[in-house]
Amino acid sequence: MIDKEPMTPNGFAKIAKELEQLKNVKRSEVAHEIQIAAQLGDLKENAEYHAAKEKMDHLEKRIALLEQFVAKAQVIDPKTLQHKRVSFGSTVRLLDLESGQEARYTIVGSVESDASKGLISIGSPLARVLIGKESGADVVADLPSGIKEFEILEVGFDEKPFSTEVR
Repeated sequence: MIDKEPMTPNGFAKIAKELEQLKNVKRSEVAHEIQIAAQLGDLKENAEYHAAKEKMDHLEKRIALLEQFVAKAQVIDPKTLQHKRVSFGSTVRLLDLESGQEARYTIVGSVESDASKGLISIGSPLARVLIGKESGADVVADLPSGIKEFEILEVGFDEKPFSTEVR
């Protein structure tokens, strides 16, 4: 059985576009690099050839990973969900009860997560304790930085994290 990987329509479009680019453009470019490097002489001591082969190996691994993500994708449009309780696509404003600092996170699929932008994976320790909770709830999360206690100040939907164009 394949485990489904939740992602937004925008996240799915991004990985599908990257996969297409890697398979249809980058793969042939690297194959051409290998072909040119092979013409430079003895393959045992040909650094350019070995570098190009290694580049192809990394490319093929990335393609395989993206193909897995596409195959496991469960595309969920967060606009269609209610966000009274924390769920996929919810934006949550938290208060760290120890430091008094506020933080804002949007819960997305693992492929789309980027903590520096406030996008946390639905499988992250913080998201797992937030799912299903409402504003006003206190939660305790066992994070890599230690155990933290938060108050959920607000749960809602913010379209900004999902409105970026696929380029």
